[in-house]
Amino acid sequence: MRIAIASGKGGTGKTLVAVNVARCAGEHVTLLDCDVEEPNDALFFQSLPIEETQNVNVAVPVVNESVCNGCAACVKACRFNALAVIAKKVLVFEELCHFCTACEYACSVQAISWKNKKIGTISKRKGHQFALYEGALDVGIAMPVPLIRALKRNIPHEHAVLLDSPPGTSCPMIWTVLNCDAVVLVTEPTPFGLHDLQLAVETVRELHIPFAVVINKDGIGDDRVVQYCEEQSIQILAKIPHDLEIARAYAKGRFVIEELPHYQALFSQLWQNMNKLARKEAWCGSATSNQRINHYQR
Repeated sequence: MRIAIASGKGGTGKTLVAVNVARCAGEHVTLLDCDVEEPNDALFFQSLPIEETQNVNVAVPVVNESVCNGCAACVKACRFNALAVIAKKVLVFEELCHFCTACEYACSVQAISWKNKKIGTISKRKGHQFALYEGALDVGIAMPVPLIRALKRNIPHEHAVLLDSPPGTSCPMIWTVLNCDAVVLVTEPTPFGLHDLQLAVETVRELHIPFAVVINKDGIGDDRVVQYCEEQSIQILAKIPHDLEIARAYAKGRFVIEELPHYQALFSQLWQNMNKLARKEAWCGSATSNQRINHYQR
C-alpha cells in the first residue's frame, strides 16, 4: 500500500502529517522523503542511525570532438535545448539534459558517449518496524525527478509506504504520486490554500488516483475550503486545529503525538482513514459526505 502526502503549495503541513502518521501507525511502515530539494523528515528521526548512504548518478552526453563532424543532427534531435553547435563544435549544457539518449541515436558518426554525473544521495535510517529513506539533491542540480525515481525504487512491497511529496503540482509532485494507491492533499483554510488545493485536485484527478483532503491549521481562515470539498464531493479525512503548541513542537523537531498526547487519537484515526482511502473502502465521516472513495474521481 502506497499513500502519498501532497499539497498544492508549501507550508501547509505535509511533513507534520507524514511524520506523525508514520509514528503512530503501529505497524511496518516505510517513509520516503521525496521532497529532495528540501528534505526534513530526518529531523524528526535523528535518534535512528543512518545505516546506508548511496550516491545517485545520471548519464550525460560527452561529444568526441575528433569524430564529430558538426552536422548538428544531435542538436535538432534534442527537445530540451541541451546541445548547441558553435563553429562546428557541439556544446553540452548538462543542466538541461533529460538523459533521453535521442542525441546518440541521431549521431551518424557515433561521436556521442556517456559519463556519470552525481546529482544527489539517498540515505536510509531504520528502527523497529520503521524505515526512512531520504533523498537529498546536490546543490546546483536543477532536476529532482531522476533522484525521486531512484528513491522510489527502494519501496518495499510488503510494507505500508508513506511518500512525503514535494509541494506544488509540477513534475516532482507528479512523479512522486504516480503508482500510489491514494493521495492525501494537505491544505489550509485560506484563500491561498484553496487556490492551490484546486490545482492539486485537478492534477490528481487527471492521474485517476483516489484522493482526499486534510485541513491543517483549522480555524485560521474561513470555511471556503470545506464548501469547495462539499461541492466537489471530496472527502475530508481530518481537521488539525490551528494550535500554537503544535507549531512549537514541530519547530523543535518533536512529534506532536508525543509532545501533545491528546492529539494521538486524531492522528491514529487519520491513519485508519488513509488506509480505507487506499483500499477504496467507504468512510463515514462527518466533515463532508458519506459517498464512496472511488466516486470522488469523477
